Amino acid sequence: MNDKINVNLEIISNLINSSVQVVVSYAGQVLGATIILIIGFYFAGKLSKLARKKLGVFNKVDPLIVPIIGNIIRYGIIIITLIAVLGQFGVQTTSIIAVLGAAGLAIGLALQGTLSNVAAGVMLLLLRPFTTGDWVETGSVSGTIREVGLFTTIIDTFDNVYVSIPNSSIWNSTITNHSHYETRRIDVDIGIHYDTNLDLASEVLLKLAEDERVLDNPKKPQFLVMKYDDSAIVVRLRLYTHTKDWYAVYSDLMRKLKPALDEAGIQIPYPHRVISS
Repeated sequence: MNDKINVNLEIISNLINSSVQVVVSYAGQVLGATIILIIGFYFAGKLSKLARKKLGVFNKVDPLIVPIIGNIIRYGIIIITLIAVLGQFGVQTTSIIAVLGAAGLAIGLALQGTLSNVAAGVMLLLLRPFTTGDWVETGSVSGTIREVGLFTTIIDTFDNVYVSIPNSSIWNSTITNHSHYETRRIDVDIGIHYDTNLDLASEVLLKLAEDERVLDNPKKPQFLVMKYDDSAIVVRLRLYTHTKDWYAVYSDLMRKLKPALDEAGIQIPYPHRVISS
């Protein structure tokens, strides 16, 4: 009986000694790997933010590529950190690279749609159909470009809604950039009564265009007669303004138009329905 107890105690003692040796032998590696992870992830975030901040103050750097560079720095440092951690446990660097290559191929085949977003993002950066702050329409979304990332483009709509759109969706759809040119044209059409003196109508509408935000170049404000409709003469006020002032100028014109016509005695026809018995 005592012999069996001694044998069991010896086995337990050997197991404890072996476990202690394993813990002692790997403790340094685990500690080193932990320190590398902490430092690596810390610097990945810090350097990414620093790069975004520093690049953002240079006028020569396109704002579109700033977040891309920040992400490349962050993920690059993380990959280097993970390779260093595996190296702590004796994994050969060449083996790691081979595994990463095989894994990258497998992931690439599995995530073809996701990678198409990256490719579309690169094309958007190269061709630059828009830049940060531009007012664009793409698909059913209209708003201001905030950021172009590796996978998605962020748009802030005019009612302050955050919209994230896959880059491939933008690349494969029509992009309307309202901010591309420095100037934009405004056309205001209005139907006036057939008895109206057109010279008077021209004077009233052109007076509305007397605004410091209205430009003389590429053309001065124009009064145009567009067509003779069933119940009205359709006239147009055409003018140019800076793109940044377009919406405000258009809104002001629409607000002042009817009071100005009323004051001049110019009537705006509206449909009449005659009911006879």
